[in-house]
Amino acid sequence: MTLDSAAEPAHRRPRAAPVERACLEFDLGSEVDRLRHETTWLTGRSAKTLLKHDDLRVVLTVLQARTRIAEDTTAGRISIHLLSGHIRLNASGRVFDLRPGSLVALDQGSAHDMEALEESAFLITIAWPGP
Repeated sequence: MTLDSAAEPAHRRPRAAPVERACLEFDLGSEVDRLRHETTWLTGRSAKTLLKHDDLRVVLTVLQARTRIAEDTTAGRISIHLLSGHIRLNASGRVFDLRPGSLVALDQGSAHDMEALEESAFLITIAWPGP
């Protein structure tokens, strides 16, 4: 899942303007429901950037059961917080069995891949190093 690439795959919605306000609030349950009704859901995966700054990004992602996200690395540190479902995450030579409420943090450059064992929703937060 390359979140810092410049080009969006064709099956994703066009990028919105950066979400950069002093204070933001989200109803994650409603956001997950919206993502399940988007055309991208037909691909097995739908995502929405909730917060976007030069040094920080928060993305909400929903996956259908048995959907895999191929190995990726990011330039920043990341955290993955499972909201619902069940995901198997492979990272840093370990296998993480994520259930609702699980949070895993990975250092920058850590290779990782995942598979949704059942329909799942998670937040991924990416923090890039300072200048």
